[in-house]
Amino acid sequence: MNFEWTKEELAMQKKAREFAEKRLAPGVVARDEAGRFPMELYREFGRATGAYGLPYPKEYGGLGGTYMEYVLAVEELSRVDASFGISYSVNTSLYGGSIMNSSASDEIKRKYLAPITYGEQIGSFGLTEHTAGSDAAGQTTRAERDGRGYRINGRKCFNTNGPVAAFTVIYAMTEPQLKTKGMAAFVVEKGTPGFSVGTLENKMGIRCAQVSDMVLDNVWVPEENMIAEPGQGFSLAMKTLDGGRIGVAAQGLGIAKGAFEIARIYMIQREQFGKPIAKQQYLAFQMAELQTKIQQAELMVYRAAWLKDQGKPYTVAAAMAKLSATNCAMEVTQEAVQMLGGNGYMKDYQVERMMRDAKITQIYEGTNEIQKLVIAGALFR
Repeated sequence: MNFEWTKEELAMQKKAREFAEKRLAPGVVARDEAGRFPMELYREFGRATGAYGLPYPKEYGGLGGTYMEYVLAVEELSRVDASFGISYSVNTSLYGGSIMNSSASDEIKRKYLAPITYGEQIGSFGLTEHTAGSDAAGQTTRAERDGRGYRINGRKCFNTNGPVAAFTVIYAMTEPQLKTKGMAAFVVEKGTPGFSVGTLENKMGIRCAQVSDMVLDNVWVPEENMIAEPGQGFSLAMKTLDGGRIGVAAQGLGIAKGAFEIARIYMIQREQFGKPIAKQQYLAFQMAELQTKIQQAELMVYRAAWLKDQGKPYTVAAAMAKLSATNCAMEVTQEAVQMLGGNGYMKDYQVERMMRDAKITQIYEGTNEIQKLVIAGALFR
């Protein structure tokens, strides 16, 4: 693994960091309070950088960049606003990844990737249901052949970007009795008759990200919108989630780094017992341990992205990265709140928001218990 960034990777990291600090930071507390997603800023970042199309080939409207560039961008954005980071991640790695990893025609890939690469539109990923979380094979959404297309009925939940998405990849069963072997995948466009937003979730964290149920009531889609045929849908979802877990790991890493930096500066400036609290050995040692854990997580995240870029197997590496980086995010944010004392509990200091945002990273795109199953399965296979 090469620890030297390319000039393209450094440039994207810098663009994302500057955008986060100058454009996202000023309104992040107010957006969290209101639960409002900044679609105007989402489009602004896309137009300025093309970052939403980083890992896609240029023939599909992307930048033809590396997954490492994408990971660095997610990390930098999530340092300041994890809601923005996850919306970017779901759009690029889950929605876009579903299409790129699929057997869809070049025409369909161009049609449904190009509009989201510069932020003009946003995509979402519909796999989870109220009866099917970690057990994706337990879903009940059904797709039945109807003429030159399919009619889909069901309800997806916890759909990030769903309320604002122009396009959603929907995973559905064509033959439920076959379980995973009966799953297919489709692209459904916003405005399709019968396709609507259900319950909008009122969340503990990532409050700016728009998350909802998506209702499919007799929704008809043409056969060309089937991007994974029956029996291929489950493997497409799992492969796509592998890439998505690297994105969530990058989100967790960004949260951890953002909270750590707030705590570090606070400890330099805050005086108790006649000296900065950074001079208190116990707190200084705590920070040393947290910095070590952050760098350990960083190596896991970057290794997983590097393996993906090299075309090497990365399923286990992605699971390890997600497990380590999101656990790190939770630990660092909890400690940051504690180190800031009463101020840490107040919204103006932001670490309480980061702690709330960190928790979900241990849950979505495969709980950390599922990551342990993936890792253990590889150990004893």
